[in-house]
Amino acid sequence: MIRCKHGRLYTGITTNVERRFAEHTRNNKKGAKCLRGKAPLTLVMKRKIGSKSMALKMEAKVKKLSKIKKEMFVDGKIKIKELWR
Repeated sequence: MIRCKHGRLYTGITTNVERRFAEHTRNNKKGAKCLRGKAPLTLVMKRKIGSKSMALKMEAKVKKLSKIKKEMFVDGKIKIKELWR
């Protein structure tokens, strides 16, 4: 998860977090369009999930969370296991 300058949280999946984060911070065409112009960006969470299918399902669940619950997830107050319910 990436935090933008105004506190918004962006969620995505990748096989290489460092490379993907660098693409986002460079503001080039490889970074997510919604993150352009939102610098500074801060990587606030990364988790190894398993298969691509599981990662996509987890991404969808996280994106559906409210801002408050996303913040609790980042702070460790909500665990990954709790999202699978």
